[in-house]
Amino acid sequence: MAQLISVVLVLGLVFLAFSPICFCGKTTGGYLYPQFYDRSCPKAREIVHSIVAKAVAKEARMAASLLRLHFHDCFVKGCDASVLLDSTGSIVSEKGSNPNRNSLRGFEVIDEIKSALEKECPQTVSCADIMALSARDSTVLASTGGPSWEVPLGRRDSRGASLSGSNNNIPAPNNTFQTILTKFKLKGLNVVDLVALSGKLTRLSPFIEFPETMNMVLSFEGFCSGSHTIGNARCTSFRQRLYNQSGNGKPDYSLQQSFAAQLRTRCPRSGGDQNLFFLDFASPKKFDNSYFKNILASKGLLSSDQVLLTKNEASMELVKKYAESNELFFEQFSKSMVKMGNISPLTGSRGEIRKGCRKINS
Repeated sequence: MAQLISVVLVLGLVFLAFSPICFCGKTTGGYLYPQFYDRSCPKAREIVHSIVAKAVAKEARMAASLLRLHFHDCFVKGCDASVLLDSTGSIVSEKGSNPNRNSLRGFEVIDEIKSALEKECPQTVSCADIMALSARDSTVLASTGGPSWEVPLGRRDSRGASLSGSNNNIPAPNNTFQTILTKFKLKGLNVVDLVALSGKLTRLSPFIEFPETMNMVLSFEGFCSGSHTIGNARCTSFRQRLYNQSGNGKPDYSLQQSFAAQLRTRCPRSGGDQNLFFLDFASPKKFDNSYFKNILASKGLLSSDQVLLTKNEASMELVKKYAESNELFFEQFSKSMVKMGNISPLTGSRGEIRKGCRKINS
């Protein structure tokens, strides 16, 4: 009997050792877990990291771009790489949506990673997983470094895109707080996730280039609040705050006025639409909590930044906590990134593993 119990215990431990624990998420059709490619493509994470590191070293802004790319993908149809598809006879690309047009970037980096992975282990690693890994690695590599987390893997790629979903689901810089929160809740995220991700994605698009993703999307190049800790915003994404916030020809007085005057020197009433501004002027190339300190000083660049402090008590308290503790911000940002990466992934036999990220398999 004792021998039988010992065998059962051993088998139980073996099962636990190989089970997806910790950062896994149950999805329809299967699990996501960090060890998904350990046997089928053991060098996958190493290959992704190497190419992302090279791209970020060449252009620091690419860190925010790759983070934003992941965010703009997940908020449409789920984390399924639909944002990477080009238009074809049957597909209308999400690249032409208002949040993405002429602002979403990083596609060439994803293509390079996919090409390298296809040589190492053909049709094994999905484009959706490449984006999830790239977003994590970009955060870690951003300047002096950011938080890290285990990325659950096992996503598959979609066979379609949604232009309307991209236009309607991604938070924009000029959205009201309630509109932004509603868009997050529709994806299974809450106010804690909203504030944490704004810190990076905002700078990230909010998720950072997030241009306008909290308009996270359009013009900024960084959205996720927390994400807004790195990246840039275009003049067009915040001009109304400087000159005509409420349609009455007056500026947004919640913006610190000497800071506003400084912004006007490079963001005039007309012209200069593409001029870029740091989402976090205090430490523009560093992933840290200064974004939240800026908000407390009424120096949040985007309307979607400042409303975190002025329109909701819960978000206001979170802004204060993250401004006080970089460690707390990093911890929550990591949790929220995992949570966002679990938005409606295709697993099991759903979707496909694309041979190339820009088009579906024939």
